[in-house]
Amino acid sequence: MQAVVLEHTGGPDSLVIREIDKPSPAAGEVRVNLKASALNRRDYWITLGKYPKMRLPCVPGSDGAGIVDAVGVGVNPGLLGAEVLIYPAMAWGEEQAYSGPDFRVLGMPDQGTFAEAICVPAGNVFAKPAHLDWFQAAAMPLAGLTAWRATVTQAEVKAGQRVLITGAGSGVSSFAILWCLYHGAEVYVTSGSDDKLAAASRLGVAGGENYRDPDCYRKLRQQSGGFHVVIDSAGGNAVNALLDTLLPAGRLVFFGATLGNPEHGLEMAKLFFRHIRIQGTTMGSNAEFAAMLAFVAQHRITPVIDRVFPLAQVPAALQLLANFEQSGKILLRIS
Repeated sequence: MQAVVLEHTGGPDSLVIREIDKPSPAAGEVRVNLKASALNRRDYWITLGKYPKMRLPCVPGSDGAGIVDAVGVGVNPGLLGAEVLIYPAMAWGEEQAYSGPDFRVLGMPDQGTFAEAICVPAGNVFAKPAHLDWFQAAAMPLAGLTAWRATVTQAEVKAGQRVLITGAGSGVSSFAILWCLYHGAEVYVTSGSDDKLAAASRLGVAGGENYRDPDCYRKLRQQSGGFHVVIDSAGGNAVNALLDTLLPAGRLVFFGATLGNPEHGLEMAKLFFRHIRIQGTTMGSNAEFAAMLAFVAQHRITPVIDRVFPLAQVPAALQLLANFEQSGKILLRIS
């Protein structure tokens, strides 16, 4: 079968198409004939060698949707022919509050979804919501689940609350916007692109500001009256400004730190006097994945898709992602 293989680091151009053996499902596993996959920033960092526990060669890719075409010993043969999404990780663990020591995401070291087929535990496949096409389905797993855990599990977003989501246009932020809107929250966003602010407005956000404006966060506080929740992935020197936008007992939930740590630390007294909570988060558990898909099916939600590339053009697709040029998810057509 064809697969995208990373044999050495050096950026997206290091990825090559190779013929590799088609895997056979072990006991307890199913094989999924993949129809579509989605890109995540994780895939880009792996091509640079800037990801923990690097192990090469590898087939990247965490998100996939397709049809079960083989099952291993002990698996219900009724799964054959099922249209499924793949839960994009292994070994979450017993606790819902945090992942276990063996937790890892598909795409390195385990084979990923930039291939024509993949074998995963039977518990990792979930029925594709009927209203989604293959590309919409494949867009969901990692980014959708990361946003779900941030907004629903950790931030506990509810109807009537005001939420600020930074970095509109990314895959995770696009899902965070959808989850908050469909939970009845009033959503505001930031972006460094006016076009991405306009795209967020079309989704239904109440307002947005360009973070290149030094007064961005002060303006957002004035427009909104303050936020119950801020969802962030950048960190850096904006953290204290973001905390200033929060109402008493507000929550700052973050799932990344692309800008690193704030140079001047945190204003601790301001935090404890206002009962502010800072919560780190990652991608979520199998149970959260099931809850997210049920919510998607109930409300017939469709993800924001920027564009679709053929599998052979994955280097160009990843470079687009690396340059923050997308608005929503970038997909790969597998077969």
